[in-house]
Amino acid sequence: MNSSKFAVAGATGRLGRHVVDVLTERGHHVVPMSRATGVDVITGAGLAEALTGAGVIIDVASWHASDEKAATEFFRTATRNLHEAGDRAGAGRLVAVSIIGADKATAGFVASQQVHEEAALSGPLPARLLRAAQFHEFVGQLLDWRQGDVAYVPNLPTQLVAARTVAEALVDLATAEEAPAGPIPEIAGPRKEIMAEAARLLGARRNIEVVGLDNAKVPDAELAASGAFLPGPHARLAGPTFREWLDAQP
Repeated sequence: MNSSKFAVAGATGRLGRHVVDVLTERGHHVVPMSRATGVDVITGAGLAEALTGAGVIIDVASWHASDEKAATEFFRTATRNLHEAGDRAGAGRLVAVSIIGADKATAGFVASQQVHEEAALSGPLPARLLRAAQFHEFVGQLLDWRQGDVAYVPNLPTQLVAARTVAEALVDLATAEEAPAGPIPEIAGPRKEIMAEAARLLGARRNIEVVGLDNAKVPDAELAASGAFLPGPHARLAGPTFREWLDAQP
């Protein structure tokens, strides 16, 4: 296996660009794969060429919306294509990112990760998974989804983590000689936060009013309120906190 050459699916996305940066900084040969680079993980266009000589495939491609059915179909198709093309190209393994609490989810985007994980683990290539908490960057997305001048954000617990921190953990997992024993590894931020409170910090900088909702109509709200999507005791916790990350933004 040529372990020094890494193919990154979703290379131009929120997480993928950090994965490419971390791999490059660590001296690895990186092949960025996205539609912008002529590779489509759904149609398979350009996939065989991009994977030629790659030892490890890192899958951080993601669906752009929260619809569970569409997201499930995306992950099922993309993961199957990466496995099959990677197997033909002689890749050594597939490493994919999922979401903390995916195994407990019953609806929404997080539930689509169950199919994603199953597809990753059942393909021809050996696979490794990393479950991550919601990214710091997700808070800005919540504000972008608002209608009007006020953003309504759930008062739900989370353990927000920087995408760069997730990328570092993912590259550590991808480059480790041996697959980790025990439960699926997790990466999360250093402390529990309330999503609406984090949104207020960002909203203050954007002049957006944020109203926290105690009974938000979001998928699995009761599960989230009970802490089902918080990291387990085996999780790796790493900074920066949301405020520290926000203060460092240009």
